[in-house]
Amino acid sequence: MCYFRDTVRSTCMHYTTRSFRDNYLYSELTRLFVPGRAATRMLLVLLSTVTSTAQADLDLNEALRLALVDDPVIMASEARARALGDAAVADGQLPDPKLKTGIWNLPLDDLDVSREPTTQWRLGVNQAFPRGDTLQYQQQQSEWIARAEQANTGVTTRKLIRDVRKSFLELYYQVQAERVISETRALFAQLVDITLAHYATGRVRQQDVLRASLELSRLDDRTTRIRNNADKGRAALMKWIGDAASLPIDSNFPELSALPAKEAIEAALPEHPVIRVETAKLEASNRKISIAREQYRPGWSAGLEYRKRFGENPNGDDRADMMAAMVTVELPLFPKKRQDKRLSASIQQAESVQLTRDDKLRELKRMLDADYANWQRLGERATLYESQLLRESTANAQASLNAYQSGVTEFTTLMRARITDLDVHLDDLRVRVDRASAQANLLYLAGEKP
Repeated sequence: MCYFRDTVRSTCMHYTTRSFRDNYLYSELTRLFVPGRAATRMLLVLLSTVTSTAQADLDLNEALRLALVDDPVIMASEARARALGDAAVADGQLPDPKLKTGIWNLPLDDLDVSREPTTQWRLGVNQAFPRGDTLQYQQQQSEWIARAEQANTGVTTRKLIRDVRKSFLELYYQVQAERVISETRALFAQLVDITLAHYATGRVRQQDVLRASLELSRLDDRTTRIRNNADKGRAALMKWIGDAASLPIDSNFPELSALPAKEAIEAALPEHPVIRVETAKLEASNRKISIAREQYRPGWSAGLEYRKRFGENPNGDDRADMMAAMVTVELPLFPKKRQDKRLSASIQQAESVQLTRDDKLRELKRMLDADYANWQRLGERATLYESQLLRESTANAQASLNAYQSGVTEFTTLMRARITDLDVHLDDLRVRVDRASAQANLLYLAGEKP
């Protein structure tokens, strides 16, 4: 039962798995009850309505699933890895043999192929053999480059999951912040009415009425700014999940995978795809060094020719055909400006890749330390908000309202208490979202099955 069939047709197919249980229940009810009865039809219609309503909200897991389906960046990386894998097979093969043919020693005065005994038609084949184990190392080098691209696919996937999570979390904050402000606006609207009533009886000053109206207008301005941020957040999320980003956001706080211990994450950092990319590049560079060393050995080629002769010998016999076998050897006699320089360049390139790998490993370690510390401190703040600040700010706002209605405190104190209560609730939401965002960064480092 795809919902929003006319308006969100392109996203219907993505919710088939999610709605399997509801569809199964629908089919069982259809089988058990008589379709012709009005009560049964009403029950099925209600069930369909409830199912569609429940499916209308977009949660984090569904956003991730939609983003990972046919992502063009991941698919492009996979295609490059397959291309490099095929190229590795080709790089390990011998060069194509060369076929040659032609006429040798043909007299130019009459172009008679039978007159001269040296005139020949030759047909030959030649096969070159690269120096030493060059082919083997070339294939290994290409295989490691293909593995680097495969690891890069893992990097792309992890970044996609991290970025989608963080974008969804930010959008969730904007949506929930708008809800909090809307609830607070209703309270401020009541305060405006109360202040107007008190002003009519002479209990408050005109300044209190103006202050209440001002704070209400400021709330409207904050709502507009939050809606603007929400629109930008949906646009960012639309990059990965398309029109599904326009769906309502699930009100439940997004759930992320549990974090391993920091020591376990740190121990697994050398296997992070970012590091595996550099490791594969380093292995490819080492194979390039081996190829450079093989260039000190001679390369050679072998050839075989069939030589056809025309005409007859003086005794009347046909001239005998001939065969030739040849071997060509390359002599690396002057390696100073060729082989030596190539070997030196290959070694320095491998050292550069090794240093880059070490630097990226240190950068991942820095990210782990910073994000884990941030995650822990935000957890402490979230606990403080849940255990004290929310309750205290709400109690303070209620006490200020009671005191104002009793004429004990001034309107300024009441407004300050209400604004503080709003800010505390928004800060609590911000802390929980920021902590989840830090957890998304840590999951990018730890790795998980998406």
